[in-house]
Amino acid sequence: MRQFLVGILLFACAAACANAAEVRVVYLHAPESKARLSLIDIPADDDGLAGARLAIEDNNTTGRFLDQQFALEDVRVPPAEKPAVGAFMEGDAPLVVADLPADLLLMAADAGRARNLLLFNIGAIDDRLREEDCRGNVIHVAPTRSMLADGLAQYLVWKQWRRWFLIVGTHAEDRLFGDALRRSAKRFGARIVQEKTFEDTGGARRTDSGIAQIQRQLPVFTQGVPAYDVLVAADESEVFAGYLPYRTWDPRPVAGSAGLVPTSWDPSFDQWGAVQMQSRFMKMFGRRMTARDMQAWSAVRMIGEAAARTRSFDPGTLLKFLTGSDFALAAFKGQRLTLRDWNLQLRQPILLSDGKMVVSVSPQEGFLHQVSELDTLGVDRPETRCRLK
Repeated sequence: MRQFLVGILLFACAAACANAAEVRVVYLHAPESKARLSLIDIPADDDGLAGARLAIEDNNTTGRFLDQQFALEDVRVPPAEKPAVGAFMEGDAPLVVADLPADLLLMAADAGRARNLLLFNIGAIDDRLREEDCRGNVIHVAPTRSMLADGLAQYLVWKQWRRWFLIVGTHAEDRLFGDALRRSAKRFGARIVQEKTFEDTGGARRTDSGIAQIQRQLPVFTQGVPAYDVLVAADESEVFAGYLPYRTWDPRPVAGSAGLVPTSWDPSFDQWGAVQMQSRFMKMFGRRMTARDMQAWSAVRMIGEAAARTRSFDPGTLLKFLTGSDFALAAFKGQRLTLRDWNLQLRQPILLSDGKMVVSVSPQEGFLHQVSELDTLGVDRPETRCRLK
């Protein structure tokens, strides 16, 4: 009898799925170099994509009761075709999860506007995409550099580590993160006692003499600095920051691009039901869940939540719901995440990880806001230069 009932249920589910309205979600990404200072930090080939696949399963769990079905299409932009990324926006899939650098994201957004496409940015953390270069058809799931810097700064100030020694790399993204850290220091009352630039001179660190050279050079580079509480590194290009902990002249903690790192998600995170998410991900993909995986999962779940609540796959209808007061995303971070309607940035806590454990979660206690404490992270409404178009 039990087997008979199970068969009836499976038949009913199959019939419902056959009649369900289906929408394809495109995962558009342009794979880049995977070189990292640490071998254990080299991302998996499906970094981000795996999170989207898990969310598709979650969406279909609910969708089968609402006659909705979701499918994921993996679209990779070859390196030679990056300048023509707009061509990849052709097709009949109106919803795009975009894992692209800033310039390619803008090209994709402008190409998709005429076709009424809605993009979810899960990779680019550039503040300008939410400010002077904001687009009305791009929802930003990835946090900004200013959000990451503010999350870190709040904790350092809460710890009374207000005197910073700032080291910034020479690459463009390093300088942008350096700008964000300077803004955060000023915003929350920290003081940069000295700033240095670390020149990228190239060379092979992974040689027999590499460790010995690093051990001799870094203490000298960090010598002679006025009294400081914490060394803060801006090194998104991964040239030097990973070598700083335990090698500075003065025994001081390291934060920023190494040591205590701000992030949207961490493989060790286990609060607010995150163990359940981490276990499901590990069982499905055989590895730990990264920040990019979580950002992709959040984007696809936002689509699923909006589709379920509006009973629609129309991008305009979904966008109206996502920017309204009825939308909130449960994402295992202790708070329900909502969307900033002035620049389409997802509000979210910032985790602070030491690489083994999550040390703290920002916003920190005592940093108040008249609307949402999450708006103490990043550019607030009165500060924005975004004019959605």
